[in-house]
Amino acid sequence: MYWDPSNETMPREKILAMQDERLVDTVKRVYQNVPFYRHKMQEMGLRPSDIKGVRDLHKLPFTNKTDLRDNYPFGLFAAPTEQIARIHASSGTTGKPTVAGYTARDLDNWSEMMARALTCAGVTKSSIVQVSYGYGLFTGGLGAHMGAERVGATVIPMSGGNTKRQIMLMEDFGATTLCCTPTYAIVLGEAIRAAGIDLSRLKLRSGVFGAEPWTEGMRAHVQGLLNIHAHDVYGLSEVMGPGVSIECEELAGMHVWEDHFIPEIIDPDTLEQLPHGTRGEICFTTITKEGMPLIRYRTHDLTVLDDTPCPCGRTHIRMKKLTGRTDDMLIIRGVNVFPSQVETALTGIDGIDPQYLLIVDLVGSLDTLAIEVEMSPTLAFDSVRSIEALRKKVDSAVSSMLGISAEIKLMPFGSIPRGEGKTVRTKDLRQNIH
Repeated sequence: MYWDPSNETMPREKILAMQDERLVDTVKRVYQNVPFYRHKMQEMGLRPSDIKGVRDLHKLPFTNKTDLRDNYPFGLFAAPTEQIARIHASSGTTGKPTVAGYTARDLDNWSEMMARALTCAGVTKSSIVQVSYGYGLFTGGLGAHMGAERVGATVIPMSGGNTKRQIMLMEDFGATTLCCTPTYAIVLGEAIRAAGIDLSRLKLRSGVFGAEPWTEGMRAHVQGLLNIHAHDVYGLSEVMGPGVSIECEELAGMHVWEDHFIPEIIDPDTLEQLPHGTRGEICFTTITKEGMPLIRYRTHDLTVLDDTPCPCGRTHIRMKKLTGRTDDMLIIRGVNVFPSQVETALTGIDGIDPQYLLIVDLVGSLDTLAIEVEMSPTLAFDSVRSIEALRKKVDSAVSSMLGISAEIKLMPFGSIPRGEGKTVRTKDLRQNIH
């Protein structure tokens, strides 16, 4: 078992003292090496020497996803490119990805955090871990892979998709832990049931599921389908990747590894810090990252921080399951989707009016995305063929921008409701499921 009591069960006062020291060092480093932060702090009349510890965190500027986009690709890196060992990225709001850079030390820390996380889910050296998150620029696959290797487990680097093959190798290789999105876990479970496979033929015991929000109802469904213990894992590529926090065996919130991150809850409207136990937007400050440290990064995820003692013995603070977001981002099949991406894709397509609506639903166990797009009132089609040609053109532009498939529905002009205030661009029907 990869168990590090010196870090995972250290007294709270020692955690806070460590955070103070590491925050001071991080602020100095970004001020010296990242023009964005230096200018931000200078505008606020703030010097690195003004930050003595976590008690001064509220003085520092926030970092938003738009800041990463505005400094694309490497403007927020605090280390020179020759020290960057790997680059990951997630989808951005305008088609440009949100980039994250990692030094060799960052990768080592990340694998150590993910090893802690997998240990919380019962992974040991004798485990066989099937990683069915996507590999590549997405952090999920390689993050889980590195953590499993650090534990000393055997890794099956499946990546996503090809469900029949996933199940065949899961049985043949004797996988004991499954890492993927919760919705894909349901797909696998339902496919196993449809194939008439007796669960006793499988050796699965646990699952580590993340990259999208999921409910307690979904947990019960997954556990029943696969006969496993399902653990929620949280992370985002900007901050590190999977393993920022995870549920231990108590399933009473996800432990945030506070020797690497400072979490805080803010009011998304006033931006004021809120006390532990209060629901609000969670922000993270990284305090060990070398490649791309982030100060008070706004995740737009809504949750609660719980600093009460956990029966497992770990002393790191816990964050509750996410209860929503403060922005218009949708997470569909593990991919971040913004309405503004659709708007960008539609720009310049003749015959299209810039009115659209994204409709997300859960059909069976998979997220579906339908996009209603209005046709221009001045456009006159003389055949069904010409309408279908336009639909295919829109389909190609949107799929290329989002990176996932969507059902394109061309609508008559004026059929999509207009609001007197902010136009509603999304309709998420999944919130009433499970």
